[in-house]
Amino acid sequence: MTAASMTPQEVREQVERLGPWFHNLELMGVRTAPDHFLGDYPAMKFRNFAHAIPADLSGKSVLDVGCNAGFYSMEMKRRGAGRVVGIDSEDLYLEQARFATAVNGMTDIEFHKMSVYDVASLGEKFDFVIFMGVLYHLRHPLLALDLLREHVVGDLMLFQSMLRGSTEVEPVAADYDFQEEEHFDRPGYPKMHFIEHRYAHDPTNWWAPNRACAEAMLRSSGFEIVQQAEDEVFLCRRAEITDGEPRAVYPAR
Repeated sequence: MTAASMTPQEVREQVERLGPWFHNLELMGVRTAPDHFLGDYPAMKFRNFAHAIPADLSGKSVLDVGCNAGFYSMEMKRRGAGRVVGIDSEDLYLEQARFATAVNGMTDIEFHKMSVYDVASLGEKFDFVIFMGVLYHLRHPLLALDLLREHVVGDLMLFQSMLRGSTEVEPVAADYDFQEEEHFDRPGYPKMHFIEHRYAHDPTNWWAPNRACAEAMLRSSGFEIVQQAEDEVFLCRRAEITDGEPRAVYPAR
């Protein structure tokens, strides 16, 4: 029996076996996370920035970094993407994603167990890269952005991070004197808050940038911000790095 031919009851039993789910998907009328603390997540968030994604991805390749149960991978396939690859470091999420895509008849979506730090091993650049809900779970977030730009982002990247602190973004000078310190305390100066223990009961929440910091990190890693599609979501384009300074990237191992 294939997943696509399962009865709703069989789907429900499999959903329960694969729990807990973070993506609240609807599979044959069965909700994977009906009691999700964010409700209809991530569909409710996606509706706020869906307009920023090309409506027609025909023939385009898509990489979904930190794909979880595959919500965004499936949405890109619905927009006609030719090839969709999802990667995640958690076995449970990958098993959920393979099941969800099978139920929805999208068995051509590829899923691989992989860390964002190892994306170079994919050996290709993608037309559209999704990097959402991952940065703040990483101990080395700027390295991840550098690696994505260097190895897999061919054109566009959809970026999202939890943001905390001021929403102000003020101009930053190209350089400051060693004795100048007051700019560090301004609300609109780029700041990254480090979480030593836990935040929202999650031991993998390591960082919480403010908006100025998220934008600055993207620019520093070689991305042009095309559009702020939602409060925490930015559509970016791979740009040239012109300052000549080295980035912390390494080749495929």
